[in-house]
Amino acid sequence: MKMTFSAIDRWATHPLLVKSFAELINKQLDTVDPKIRDKVVLLFSAHSLPMKVVNRGDPYPQEVAATVEHVMKELNYSNPYRLVWQSKVGPSAWLGAPTDDAIKGLIKNGNKNLMMVPIAFTSDHIETLYEMDIEYGEDMRAEFPDANILRCESLNIHSTFIECLSELVADHLKSDGKTISQMALRCPMCSNPTCGPMRGFLFF
Repeated sequence: MKMTFSAIDRWATHPLLVKSFAELINKQLDTVDPKIRDKVVLLFSAHSLPMKVVNRGDPYPQEVAATVEHVMKELNYSNPYRLVWQSKVGPSAWLGAPTDDAIKGLIKNGNKNLMMVPIAFTSDHIETLYEMDIEYGEDMRAEFPDANILRCESLNIHSTFIECLSELVADHLKSDGKTISQMALRCPMCSNPTCGPMRGFLFF
């Protein structure tokens, strides 16, 4: 039996995804004293990558940054913000600044009101429920009792996000399953022997 594959690719700046993040950020900001609301530093936290992957030309960092920039534009740049990176594993160099180090550094620099935003995650899992809520939340609040460290809800089943997914699927089906050429492009310095055949199998 012949099988047909298609892929929905590159939706990091979809208007409804951007709107979903903005709505959830505003929902959490609404819990803050209005006098300091615009002083809360938004820390957009995404899963990091080893620098050897970044240096091969992987587009992931720039795509996450694009999401952040569109979300901040949707928020009319209401708050100071940074893009930070979490979940490093092993001793090799990874993309930074690390989320935990960023929290500590900002607090030591006088920024006592912070809110983590799980920007490259679509649902709650160990990296939000444990890393963010416990390691960067509970543990950091114990270490810095004067700091107000918040965490924005994950997308999960937020209604605007579900609308986003529905629209993505509907538009993809209307296009007869076409995907953009970006997905078939290997990283400039790619050395994975299975990468090319995999992309060829799926898209050519």
